[in-house]
Formats: sequence, C-alpha cells, structure tokens
Amino acid sequence: MLKKIAVVLGFVSVPLIAQETRVQMKDLPPAVQKAVLEQTRTAKLRGLSKEVENGKTFYEAETTLNGKSRDVLLDPAGTVVEVEEATTLAAIPEAARKAFQQQAGPAGKILSVETVTKGSVTNYEAVIQKGGKKSEVAIHADGSPAKED
Repeated sequence: MLKKIAVVLGFVSVPLIAQETRVQMKDLPPAVQKAVLEQTRTAKLRGLSKEVENGKTFYEAETTLNGKSRDVLLDPAGTVVEVEEATTLAAIPEAARKAFQQQAGPAGKILSVETVTKGSVTNYEAVIQKGGKKSEVAIHADGSPAKED
C-alpha cells in the first residue's frame, strides 16, 4: 500500500516541477512575440508553449529550420535562453559521438541527436535505446557527461 502511495505521489508531484501549456502568439508578452518573429524569419513555426519550471516562466517556440526540428526557449523579456536543434551523429564532435556510442554499447541504438546551446556553450543530447528502454544522455563536446538543468 505504501509503495502505491509513493508511486502516485511521484506522478502527482511531476507537474509541479515543470508545467507546459500550449499558447497562441497573442498570449505571449510583447517582447516574446517580437523574439519569436525574429527567430522564425527563416523557419516554420510549428507551435508555442508556456512552461513553468521551478517557479520560473519560459516560452518555447517549436520550429522547423532546413527540414530539421529547432526549439527556442525564451524568458519573459524575449531573451533566448536555449536552442535545441536536431542534428546527425556524424555532425557532432568526434569525442561526443564516441561517448554516445559507448553509452549505447554494441546492443543499443542512438535514436536521435540534438545540439543544445545555452549562451555560448553547446552540448549534445541523444536519445538512446538499450534493452528496450529509452534514455536521454547529455554530453559536452569533449565527451564528458553534461549536467542537465
């Protein structure tokens, strides 16, 4: 019984950490609207959302650029906080590529790879499937583990 309660409480508390709500352009603060328009000048806008993470509000513009997924996270002032962009394993630094391949192991599979840019720092994330389970791994360009915020 206690195990069931702990599991239920675990699921209930997850939305308190990060909540995402779909929004429309008109729902965004003016500075965020302007930033979204700038970020989508050469990209196709697929969707917008408002996220509250650890009490902080962010806005995400989901876009497609050159046929690849590109998500831009903005703060309420319209400042770009993070950019996640789909890429290929071959396009990332060799050390990061080797680290992902090592994480996957001989029986695993790397399903997707993204560049994650925060300020001037670019890290890499991959979704790896191993033993029927999927996990996300974050790596620095030098192949060392990256802490996810």
